[in-house]
Amino acid sequence: MRLLGWVGHGLIGWLVSGLMSATKWEYATVPLLIHATKQILDQWGEDGWELVTVLPNPSGEQHVAYLKRVKA
Repeated sequence: MRLLGWVGHGLIGWLVSGLMSATKWEYATVPLLIHATKQILDQWGEDGWELVTVLPNPSGEQHVAYLKRVKA
C-alpha cells in the first residue's frame, strides 16, 4: 500500500510538472508561390519554423503553408 501511494504521488508530480512546463508555440501562415516553394520553405526552416501542413488556398490560386516554432 505504501509503495502504491508513492507511485501515485510520483505520477501526479510528473503530470503536474509536465503541465506547468508545456511548450508554447507561435504559428504562421505563408502563401506558397508555385515556382519558389522550396526556397520559401527552406528560408522559414532556417529561421526555426517547422512545417505543419500545406493546404490549398480557398481561392484555388496558391497553396498556404502552416508553420510553427517554439515561442521564445
